[in-house]
Amino acid sequence: MVSADRSAVDIELKSILMATDFSPASEKPLHQALAIAHHYRAKLYVVHVVPSLGYLMAGPESLAVAAEQAEAELLRLSRELVRNDSLKGLEHEFIVCQGDVPEQLHSIISEKGIGLTVLGTHARQGIAKVVLGSVAEELFRHSGCHALTVGPNSYKEDRVNVNSATRSLLFATDFGEASVRAAPYAVSLALRLKAKLMVMHVIPPNLTPQGFLRHTDRDVRQMREQTRMAILRRLEHLFSPETDEEVPLEVEYIAQFGVPSEKILQVALQRQTDLIIIGLRRSPLDGPASHMPGTTSYEVICGAACPVLTIRH
Repeated sequence: MVSADRSAVDIELKSILMATDFSPASEKPLHQALAIAHHYRAKLYVVHVVPSLGYLMAGPESLAVAAEQAEAELLRLSRELVRNDSLKGLEHEFIVCQGDVPEQLHSIISEKGIGLTVLGTHARQGIAKVVLGSVAEELFRHSGCHALTVGPNSYKEDRVNVNSATRSLLFATDFGEASVRAAPYAVSLALRLKAKLMVMHVIPPNLTPQGFLRHTDRDVRQMREQTRMAILRRLEHLFSPETDEEVPLEVEYIAQFGVPSEKILQVALQRQTDLIIIGLRRSPLDGPASHMPGTTSYEVICGAACPVLTIRH
């Protein structure tokens, strides 16, 4: 059972890394990183990696020029953030490095003890699958920390940092160990953001009554409703908040039949959810299996109209 007592569930987040390529796709992730860093009083690292391969092929002098331009661009960005008070009261560091992008980011994550990476994705629909891009793929597979991804379909405005009485988070759970371990993060964020927490489980659509050789439509409807109510009770038991009067937590439980990624995206869009939270199951062979194409988390990240926080188990 997850308690709503902040002292029992609050998560310590000391450092956040935001990877930027200075493109418009980096603006929304930067806003999200700033907002979360302020909420958790975490140190923010803004990192740009100059990819060495292409520039070295053009000559070593071109790599030096690119690095110099990146330094100037990062300095401009830092001055802009100081000028608009985005960094006020926030410990921060801006870093430019050269080399293989995922390799350099992994090195910084390890060296600085990063607890959360924030990056934009360039998700696009292919003929057979949805793809996020090589850097995001590599970080998802091998990064040792949690990830907040802000896809191209995300809201233009920074909804996490907007003062709103209707702010809401959607935590999707399959009752697996990864989801159970991710639950305290969902509660912690809901408390810090003063947001409503929606806890959702998607039930496979092909359930049929057990013990019947023949069954009517009424049998099926009755069985499905009984299953849905049982899931709602299980969700409520898992998340029943022992509410602290000083830190109230509003929780709504949702159980629906269907394809998990489709239903999660549908509910998030209908409710204009500000953040989706999903626990990641690790593969013993190749990092978190939950970020492979065709999996629920992968499809949610690619299609979501809000950022998606994946908690690594």
